[in-house]
Amino acid sequence: MDKIIVLDFGSQYSHLICRRIREFSVYAELVPYDIPYEKLKEMNPKGIIFSGGPSSVYNNGAPKPDSQIFQMQLPLLGICYGHQLIVDNFGGRVKRANKEYGHSILTVDNGSSLLSGVGDSVRAWMSHGDEAEKIPENFEIIGHTERSHAAAIANKQQSIYGIQFHPEVVHTENGVQILKNFVLNICKARQDWTMESFIEKTVSDISKIEGNVLCGVSGGIDSTVAALLIHKAIGNRLKCVFVDNGLLRLNEEQEIEKMFKDNFAVDFTAVNAKAQFLGKLKGVTDPEMKRKIVGEEFVRIFTDFAKTHGPFRWLAQGTLYPDVIESGVSKGPAAVIKTHHNVGGLPDWLKLEILEPLRELYKDEVRKVAAILGVPQKLLARHPFPGPGLAVRIIGEVTEKKLNIAKTASKIVEEELEAAGWYDKVWQAYAAVGDDKAVGVVGDERKYGNIVMIRVVESIDAMTADWTRLPHEILAKISNRITNEIDEVTWVSYVVSSKPPATIEPQ
Repeated sequence: MDKIIVLDFGSQYSHLICRRIREFSVYAELVPYDIPYEKLKEMNPKGIIFSGGPSSVYNNGAPKPDSQIFQMQLPLLGICYGHQLIVDNFGGRVKRANKEYGHSILTVDNGSSLLSGVGDSVRAWMSHGDEAEKIPENFEIIGHTERSHAAAIANKQQSIYGIQFHPEVVHTENGVQILKNFVLNICKARQDWTMESFIEKTVSDISKIEGNVLCGVSGGIDSTVAALLIHKAIGNRLKCVFVDNGLLRLNEEQEIEKMFKDNFAVDFTAVNAKAQFLGKLKGVTDPEMKRKIVGEEFVRIFTDFAKTHGPFRWLAQGTLYPDVIESGVSKGPAAVIKTHHNVGGLPDWLKLEILEPLRELYKDEVRKVAAILGVPQKLLARHPFPGPGLAVRIIGEVTEKKLNIAKTASKIVEEELEAAGWYDKVWQAYAAVGDDKAVGVVGDERKYGNIVMIRVVESIDAMTADWTRLPHEILAKISNRITNEIDEVTWVSYVVSSKPPATIEPQ
């Protein structure tokens, strides 16, 4: 399989470069910038990309790659800081400049394979405080902006390119075309990264393991897909356990059990642990303590289950690629098999090894795998849900009253968005509740009730998020239903804070 290697110099967009490349069926992998030359060579990439980053190449201690990488005679593309690294390494000069953030017009100066088909000028997304003052010998300027005379450079003979802007972000016009030009036309990488081939290889790898596998399923797409891949490989040596902690969405525990039993032939056990979780959370108001308690209870239940239903050799997790901190070493047959002795707080004596079938995938790729494996569309389209559940959507102590409010109000939000055709347009939508109260009027009487906060956001990967500008008529319907259908609620508010500075979940 052909691959493009992206060296990560600390840009917030590094993962996005990989995702964009994978979207046109070429495998891209993110590795640390200081990966040794020999290890990179073993990976046998078709081309290399240097990501952006917050550093300046002229500062002491600035991150720089192994110098031999520049001599690999492979196509090389530097983005932002990566562009400046190329300039610096080949004898050019980088200087501090006026900061340039946001859109600039990139004018294409000379014909080049990299900028082929993007037009005479495009809007490009800039995010830098340094610029190339002098370009190296044997390089030419292929694009400029009003404030950056060498915004794109090329050594066409060696297929080395540098661009000061970010083609991977949606704000850059024809940015994907630029990446395609580099990956497909310059690197000549084959488009052989498909989810069908991923499934085939992953199932083959997992089928070679020995022993039983324990997989905790939440009803979310990640753990469900992980379980289905493992089951496809080893059948009944997989046991799935679903823990009902009382902190789920309205009627979710019944829906999850029904989904598994109706659609998948896996060994599925549901554990009712509501009383345990809610008992431990009684009187606790600190958000971090709530998270810790939920995590500890999960560990306790998994440990008990492993003791009584084992022996197990493996614990499966739905870890995704952005969560994995890599050493930068290429992964062969052991792609999904990595030994750990203390997984997620589980006791050492269990001696469980970890199985991560999805550790090479991004969220959108998991959804594609899910569709191929026959996961119901309802689950495919479902919004993400936090691991600690409603414990982080209830501000203050978790009580039965606040749980009922959060569950019912969130259901109303989802129903109204679905009715208006907005549910699939947004990343997440829910209702949160705390201890704040406000006066309302019911009939002719004053009433003191809870305030419900509605949160609806748009995002790609949850790293950043923007609040959704819902039509007022939808908000009005949501508000009216919540105050009419939930006696304890008098006020409904809408959260208009983006991430950052806010987070998606309130706690």
